[in-house]
Amino acid sequence: MNEVEKYIRDIQDFPKEGVLFKDIATLLQNPTAMQLCKNQLINLIGDQKIDKVIGIESRGFFFGTLLAQHYNAGFIPVRKPGKLPFTTIAEFYDLEYGQDAVEIHIDSIKKGERVLIHDDVLATGGTAEAVCKLVERLGGEIVQCNFIIQLEFLNGKDKLGNYIVKSALKY
Repeated sequence: MNEVEKYIRDIQDFPKEGVLFKDIATLLQNPTAMQLCKNQLINLIGDQKIDKVIGIESRGFFFGTLLAQHYNAGFIPVRKPGKLPFTTIAEFYDLEYGQDAVEIHIDSIKKGERVLIHDDVLATGGTAEAVCKLVERLGGEIVQCNFIIQLEFLNGKDKLGNYIVKSALKY
């Protein structure tokens, strides 16, 4: 068993009936668990050069900022529409019923910068795929897509094509 796994809480029927939600709140409450998780995420990345780390709203912010600090890189929040105060570009993605979008500041990535994308969970991959498209539209080079948890049975990695995808835990 991965040491981090014991700090992940399962919540049945959240956010809707039939879903088993992997909750990282219990991990965040424990400084030892946070350090273990941070170390595992760093081991997945290795000694690559990273210019910017993207954290996907909102749970991607927690470790995204820690990873940015570790790699002496800038941190970029990617958020739902209307949450960022400066000029943004958006990328839409499909949901089970309808669409959603994510936004990024237009000046957050310079052409050729090496970008690490981080979120807590890779599920169906729609959000992460949209973020990859935003990075490329701004001229960034995606080094890796990095997650605490990957729900393999949802095949989200398939949407991320040729990008390097790594996660600390797989279910």
